[in-house]
Amino acid sequence: MNAQMPFPSPLENQVSAAEWQARVDLAACYRLIALYGWDDLIFTHISAKVPGTEDFLINPYGLMFHEITASSLVKVDLEGRKLMDSPYEINPAGYTIHSAVHEARPDVGCVLHIHTAAGIAVSAQKQGLLPLSQQSLFVLASLAYHGYEGVALHHEEKARLQRDLGEKNFMILPNHGLLTAAGSIADAFLMMFTLQRACEIQVLAQGSGAELIHIPQQVLDGAKAMIAGVMRSPQGMGGALPWPALLRKLDAQNPGYAA
Repeated sequence: MNAQMPFPSPLENQVSAAEWQARVDLAACYRLIALYGWDDLIFTHISAKVPGTEDFLINPYGLMFHEITASSLVKVDLEGRKLMDSPYEINPAGYTIHSAVHEARPDVGCVLHIHTAAGIAVSAQKQGLLPLSQQSLFVLASLAYHGYEGVALHHEEKARLQRDLGEKNFMILPNHGLLTAAGSIADAFLMMFTLQRACEIQVLAQGSGAELIHIPQQVLDGAKAMIAGVMRSPQGMGGALPWPALLRKLDAQNPGYAA
């Protein structure tokens, strides 16, 4: 079998400047997920809204995350129809999850979903994410859960996912993985970094066998009010602050995403 995969010609001059920037940032996000070891071969998915439209960009099904480029991303509408020629299809479960969120949440510009070991380990615990770390404070301020229904191939699940997410920005999918929904790609990545780190800390703390200290409820309540205000602010979660540094790290270790 030929291992060489087709890569579309550069699209920079065929799309708007706003769409091209979204493509570059989304391709970078995919490669950052690979760089941090949160990818799952060709599975899981990240989507970004095409600015000014209801259409969104998602990964070409068959490429690993470290290979994705701005031009290889597939543009689809909310019905899953490809809007530009591409040699690739999209992950059908990815379509179900991402179209559900984008359809219900016009404030969301990026949806990020991963299957990490620590994330799934926490998702498999009845109590879910526990208030054990400062990282968990940010997540617990806006956390939803959506029960496992099997591989997300059935479109009737979309309504239940939309209901469970509501206006929240973090979601744990029991027995499945993690999801963040944010106004920007940078915010979605920073939020996933925070959620993933909170899960890693929880699993490590539980594995120590020591008695665990939970953050007091009054501290949680105060932090939730503060963080909820931050999320509603124009600056969002502040992902724009580390994003340029993350791109510099990516440029040093895996350049080529902006092609």
